[in-house]
Amino acid sequence: MAANIVPQKVEDVDTQALSPMMQQYLEIKRQHPNEILFYRVGDFYEMFFDDALTASRELELTLTGKACGLPDRAPMCGVPFHSYEIYAARLIAKGYKVAICEQMEDPALAKGLVKRDIIRVITPGTVIESSMLADDKNNYICSIYTRKMRSRWKAGICFADISTGEAYATELTAEKMGPAIITELCRYMPSEILINPALLDLKEVTNYVRQHTHALVELREDACYQQRVMEDAMTAQFGADWRNTCGFAQDGLVPYAFGALLGYLHETQKHGIDRIKSVQNYADAQYMRLSPVTRANLELTETMRGREKRGTLLWVLDKTETSMGKRQLRAWIEQPLVDSSVINQRLDAVEALYNANVTRADLKEALSHVYDIERLTTRILYGSATPKEVKALGDTCVYLPQVRQLARQCTTPLLQELSGAVDPLEDLLNLINRALVEDPPANLKDGGAIRAGFNAEVDELRDIMHGGKGFLSQLEAKLKEETGIPKLKIGFNKVFGYYIEVSRSYAASVPDTFIRKQTLTTGERYITPELKELENKILGANERLLVLEHQLFADLLEAISAQLLRIQRTAFAVAQLDVLASFAEAAVQNNYVKPTVDDSDVLSITEGRHPVIEQMLKGSLFVPNDTTLDETENRMLIITGPNMAGKSTYMRQNALIALMAQIGSFVPASSCHVGVVDAIFTRVGASDDLAAGQSTFMVEMTEVAEILQRATKSSLVILDEIGRGTSTFDGMSIARAVVEYICDNIGCKTLFATHYHELTSMDQDVDGIKNYNIAVKKRGEDITFLRRIVQGPADDSYGIEVAKLAGLPEAVIKRAHAVLRQLEATAPGANKAMQLDFETVEAYNNPAVPSEVVDKLNSLDIETLTPIEALNFLYELKQALK
Repeated sequence: MAANIVPQKVEDVDTQALSPMMQQYLEIKRQHPNEILFYRVGDFYEMFFDDALTASRELELTLTGKACGLPDRAPMCGVPFHSYEIYAARLIAKGYKVAICEQMEDPALAKGLVKRDIIRVITPGTVIESSMLADDKNNYICSIYTRKMRSRWKAGICFADISTGEAYATELTAEKMGPAIITELCRYMPSEILINPALLDLKEVTNYVRQHTHALVELREDACYQQRVMEDAMTAQFGADWRNTCGFAQDGLVPYAFGALLGYLHETQKHGIDRIKSVQNYADAQYMRLSPVTRANLELTETMRGREKRGTLLWVLDKTETSMGKRQLRAWIEQPLVDSSVINQRLDAVEALYNANVTRADLKEALSHVYDIERLTTRILYGSATPKEVKALGDTCVYLPQVRQLARQCTTPLLQELSGAVDPLEDLLNLINRALVEDPPANLKDGGAIRAGFNAEVDELRDIMHGGKGFLSQLEAKLKEETGIPKLKIGFNKVFGYYIEVSRSYAASVPDTFIRKQTLTTGERYITPELKELENKILGANERLLVLEHQLFADLLEAISAQLLRIQRTAFAVAQLDVLASFAEAAVQNNYVKPTVDDSDVLSITEGRHPVIEQMLKGSLFVPNDTTLDETENRMLIITGPNMAGKSTYMRQNALIALMAQIGSFVPASSCHVGVVDAIFTRVGASDDLAAGQSTFMVEMTEVAEILQRATKSSLVILDEIGRGTSTFDGMSIARAVVEYICDNIGCKTLFATHYHELTSMDQDVDGIKNYNIAVKKRGEDITFLRRIVQGPADDSYGIEVAKLAGLPEAVIKRAHAVLRQLEATAPGANKAMQLDFETVEAYNNPAVPSEVVDKLNSLDIETLTPIEALNFLYELKQALK
């Protein structure tokens, strides 16, 4: 390499010319070319060469140089090891991976170069540090294995959150595999996705991931999916009987996806993989199908524009007390159930807590003291938990018996089952309380975590450290008595350490066990084995105490890890109790009612309200509305009325009420009957997908096509303004054809909002269609939205009036009225006698105002006008106009 050129690429570096430490760095780096290497040097993680350039740019760190044996210094930057999580989190968020290279031995004891090795690779889907994770959402890594068999796609897909130990898997055999995979990705929203090469042929999946998620995609080689590799991975994780233990089908593809996931975790995490103890298999039919469009339109967990929690269904229902409950609530909202018996178990549990105000309040109070033991257990298993965090587990155990007892007071089957699953973990509480001090330090660096009385050696070492002089005094007194030398004394200097000094006059009395160390003019200095042992204890006590505390704490973590299944089962039960109590609390605060949920075809809502908007309008009255839908006489409601009148709100609130009922929540209505729907589809609002080269109309038609292909008789469909992205007649034709297809071929419950008043006549031609409109009160050219839905078609679109409300200039509004009247008068089929030329229309719309009236109005001072004066003035104007 030429002089004066700073090396940037690792592969360009002349290894032989490097210093020993940099050779070690380079050897490790070449094993991890795709990760940024955090290389431990003392109290810092340092980065060199191209990693340093990347990290300094992304983290805004000062770029320096380090002598490396080459003519030029190697680019270098670093971060403190005790705060590395902050920097690693920023790199992970930017799509990088970080390899942690740790010192594997004490530098003070190392002979030559300190041994170093990779202890872990942090990727978006393998984060376990609490500082790098959101408390209220899971962090899933996904693995997908696809294969085309006899011209038909099959897929195995699994999701795991290694911070909590949860794992889910399902087989997919859908006719359209792309949308099916996308639906599952939307259900769990993974931050990292492992795929096999065959998935690259499913372009809609790769396009969706690239354009609509922030997930890191990792392409794994076909070798990772070989049967032998899969079987070895599954056997190592779950035992020889893994297929029965995990419930995997004999010919399924899930084991290949899961095996590849386990292989990846072993590559990156090195240890701690046994956190995943089981896999929950689920079928697509277990949960309501919600497309990405539907999830976005209904704003279940984030708003469409700000992508924030406030203004979502999650925001309204979240009255949880624990981080585990928050994650469980999000999961339930993302995955509504379709089994009415399971739904009713949840509803019965919510009802019991709803009626038991004192028990519910006590339960929420107890839950407020429960720590995030799911994620804490993972850090314990990895050995990265701090003493303060382990003490928090103990503090949680104090409240578990109370949580268990309060849940048991409610006699519904689900609450009884959950109370039984809450293990008080009394043995762990006792162990933690015996092992740790009341207020342990945040880390073990300076010791002080182990409680007095837990370990005799720790107590002795502390006594030596804090009371060494006392031990010396005791030994001195003992030696005086044994030797009969009254002036014997024990002293210390840095050269010889501790010694026994005896004056010359008592030299004859010195025992043979004393070993001469130094001769003075006044006497002799000696040592004894006992004094040497005490010296070693005193001088090495602090160092040995730190080592011993580390070992005892590691033993404590291992003892807790052995109870992983008990803790995991308890955490899962506590999370569900928290969500059920949250539903009950939301129902009390927001005046919700228990819905009737069964397998009928009915969706009947009396005085239903939009759960989110009514909370955003606190202090204002939300107008409730009724809905009756079924799969026979009322399977489609065609809803007309002006923009801004509330059509979209009305349709969305019905979808949200059905969804709320199917997650087990009470609903915003005075009464509600929900026949389980298997899917909700929405086509609401206009949007372009310019990145994919699609116009608003193309996006709209694509979404409608998916609905027509995937909806079943048991689905709920919401369509808003179909066909408005093209010409009037084309749009009207498409809208009518869609209505007919849904009614004749699918037969599902549908809410269809439109401005095409011509469609309102379809109730005469197609069975099951009913017309409704949003009531409007009109006075002259002014309108008031009543927000009430009534039967029958709207009598006007009120487009110009809405434009006026939106603030269009008065001149534009007048011109629009003029053009409208001319168009209405000259339209084909209009009464010829009523046709007016444009001047007549203009005169009709803008009648001359007498100058006398104008003068009176201009001279009026409105600010000083009393009510009586205003009435009199109005009377005068009227007389003048006559």
